[in-house]
Amino acid sequence: MTIPFNKPFIVGRELHYISQAVLGGHLAGDGEFTKRCRLWLEERTGSPCGLLTHSCTAALEMAAILCELGPGDEVILPSYTFVSTANAFVLRGARPVFVDIRPDTLNIDETKIARCLSDRTRAIVPMHYAGVGCEMDPILEIAAQHGLKVIEDAAQGVDARRAGKALGSIGDLGAFSFHETKNFISGEGGALLVNNPTLVERAEIIREKGTNRSQFFRGQVDKYTWLDIGSSFLPSEIVAAFLCAQLEAAEMISATRQRIFDRYRRLLEPLAAAGHLRLPVVPQDCAHNAHMFYILTSTAAIRDQLLTDLRKRGIHAVFHYLPLHLSPMGRRLGYQGGDLPVTEDLSARLIRLPCYFELTEDEQEQVVGALVEFFGMVFRGDASR
Repeated sequence: MTIPFNKPFIVGRELHYISQAVLGGHLAGDGEFTKRCRLWLEERTGSPCGLLTHSCTAALEMAAILCELGPGDEVILPSYTFVSTANAFVLRGARPVFVDIRPDTLNIDETKIARCLSDRTRAIVPMHYAGVGCEMDPILEIAAQHGLKVIEDAAQGVDARRAGKALGSIGDLGAFSFHETKNFISGEGGALLVNNPTLVERAEIIREKGTNRSQFFRGQVDKYTWLDIGSSFLPSEIVAAFLCAQLEAAEMISATRQRIFDRYRRLLEPLAAAGHLRLPVVPQDCAHNAHMFYILTSTAAIRDQLLTDLRKRGIHAVFHYLPLHLSPMGRRLGYQGGDLPVTEDLSARLIRLPCYFELTEDEQEQVVGALVEFFGMVFRGDASR
C-alpha cells in the first residue's frame, strides 16, 4: 500500500457547480459563485470584507500594497514560513526582519518582536502555523504602540480560532489559502480578509487591476476607470465554483480532519510518553483546524533516518519549511546560521505525516505501525538496517 502525503478530494457538488458556471456564461472572476464564497468568508470570520484571490500569495501581495510598503521599510515575520510570506513584501522593496519561533507552537515568538523593531518597521506578519493561532494580543499591543499594521498569514488557518476570534480576522488584514494541500481546496486559490474598514475600498480597486470596476458592476458608477496601482488578483469563476462546494461542506470536512488528528494523537501518545517523539502543542484557548499532524524527533539525524524508512515502506511523510534566513536570499540579507536557534533546531527535527480528508483508519494504523517499528529499531540500535 502506498500512502501519499496529500490527496485532493471532492466532497459533492464541485463538478456540478463548475458546469453551472460554464452554462451560465460567466467564467471570469466575481460571478455568482465568487459572491457566495465571499459571503461564507464574511459570515464565518466576522470580517467586513472577504475577497477571493487566485492564491494566498496574491492576497499577501495585495496586503503589501495596501500597507503602502516601499524601499527602506521593514516587516517583522518568522523565518519558519513559506517564501510568499517574505516575497510579498520584498517585491515592494521592503526588507524582511526575521524573528525566532516559540518552541511549543512553532509560531512567531511574540516576546522577541520588540527587540527587532526600528524606526523603519511598518508591519508585523504573524503566521499561524498548522492552524494554531499565534499569541495575537501582545502582537496587537506592540503594533498599536508603534503605529504598525498587522497582516495575518493565515494560509493554514481557515476555520480556526484563537480566543474565539477567527484566524485572519484579528489583524488589519488576513490572507487565506485554498491550495490543494489545505483543508478546503480549489487547486490554487486564496482570499484576503480586509478587517480595517478604511482599507476596503482601495482593496477592491487593487484587486481589479487598479480600477473601480467592482463599483461599476454594483451600479455605483456609470463607467469604470484607472484609479490606482493593482493587478489581476481575481480567480476564475470555475475556481470559485469548486471552492463554493467545499465551503458548503466545511463542517463535515473539519470534523473528519479533527477525527484524523485526534486519532493520530491517541495512537502516538505511547511513543511520546516514551520520549521517542513530541506531538503538536495546541494552547487551551485555540480551536485549531487539524490542518496538519506533525511530530518532532529528538535529533535531526533520527528525523532523516525516519523519513528514509517511511519512504521505503511506501509512506510519503515530509519535512516542512527550510528556514528563510538560511536560504541564499536570506544570507544575502545578512543572516547566518545561529541567528534563530529555535527555528534552526525545530525545523531540522520536524516531520509531517500524511493527513488528508480521505485518509482511512487502516492507512493511519499503517503509518503509526511504521513509526512504532522504527523507534523500536532505534531503541535496539539497528535503525540503519
